[in-house]
Amino acid sequence: MATFQIEGGQPLKGEIQPQGAKNEALQILCAVLLTNETVKINNIPDIRDVNKLIDILSNLGVKIQKLGKGSYSFKSDELNLEYLESEQFKQEGSGLRGSIMIVGPLLGRFGKGYIPRPGGDKIGRRRLDTHFEGFIKLGAKFRYNKEERFYGVEAPDGLKGTYMLLEEASVTGTANIVMAAALAEGETTIYNAACEPYLQQLCKMLVSMGANIDGIGSNMLKINGVKELGGCTHTILPDMIEIGSWVGLAAMTKSELTIKNVSWENLGLIPNTFRKLGITIEKKGDDIYIPAHKEGYEVQSFIDGSIMNISDAPWPGFTPDLLSIMLVVATQAKGSVLIHQKMFESRLFFVDKLIDMGAKIILCDPHRATVIGHNFESQLKATTMTSPDIRAGISLLIAALSAKGTSTIHNIEQIDRGYEDIDGRLRKIGAKITRL
Repeated sequence: MATFQIEGGQPLKGEIQPQGAKNEALQILCAVLLTNETVKINNIPDIRDVNKLIDILSNLGVKIQKLGKGSYSFKSDELNLEYLESEQFKQEGSGLRGSIMIVGPLLGRFGKGYIPRPGGDKIGRRRLDTHFEGFIKLGAKFRYNKEERFYGVEAPDGLKGTYMLLEEASVTGTANIVMAAALAEGETTIYNAACEPYLQQLCKMLVSMGANIDGIGSNMLKINGVKELGGCTHTILPDMIEIGSWVGLAAMTKSELTIKNVSWENLGLIPNTFRKLGITIEKKGDDIYIPAHKEGYEVQSFIDGSIMNISDAPWPGFTPDLLSIMLVVATQAKGSVLIHQKMFESRLFFVDKLIDMGAKIILCDPHRATVIGHNFESQLKATTMTSPDIRAGISLLIAALSAKGTSTIHNIEQIDRGYEDIDGRLRKIGAKITRL
């Protein structure tokens, strides 16, 4: 288990380039299974979760060639489908939640797909019902081996387009169903579909491969199935979660940072939500500029004067992946804020670490925490802690970089799952961080 040692309280300065989006990459990589032609993908982040999925694709028989930093070609013309029922796959697939999205393209193209019960962040119950209910409505038969915790769907006679209303606007569930429906017979309508930029990117990629999809960017998608899809070249968006992480880091450390090439049109509510905490965010071309907040930052209040409430929601609402960042940034704001994590019931369970560092936080219940900001009058204190998941891990890292003294963070493999060369990139802008 690797560890970060951080000497906090150092102001940072410089430019930082966001990595490719993790959540988009996991979808896009699974889509290469839909065709036997070559697919080229650019801006793939070099992170643990994505590299695990690339290894799974390679073991499945996908021919993979690295073309340069972040650029690969994939050709799925000779797949070994027996690998899907092997012990090796059961072990490798169960360690990566994103592996669930190989089922849709395999089901659409070959009429069958299997997956071990996937792992991932321990942030609460994350159901797979949306995925499999969608497959069943397309005509697939579902089976689950309880002893081996293994899921399977089969459609030997092919998939048939249909209308479906999703119970929840699951991003990965929508992506999986869209990939299966792209090769189904007839028209599929998906209502209450997720419409995150990453899902839009997947749909645009499929269209470039020959798919027929209407309603991209809305919560109603119509897919007219085609017999086959071809190759394409696709470039992944910058990671909006990492961009938000850098904004929070700049504010907490009173640092002057420029975040390069952020794709402003795909950031949604993220800039304005940080502004609610009083953080100055300037648009310079396609860059974000954050000045050093020497005088701190003050939380806004609602028009009627009531306490600010920041909560998550499906896109175009505020992404739940950034609520942990908002919470840690609020610890040094002037004023109070209620953080309401609606979508996952265990994502706030890292606040005890922040309380140990001197933060004033009241954990109301598994979904809500009230933060009373210090206004930098009392600096957070260094401590030793363990990263429970990706987003809590980066939040604790930001807290440690702002704290007085030397902090230690264990289990940083969780951070490496979502952030590329995080310590190397932080050192380039002045952070004192060592990987042990």
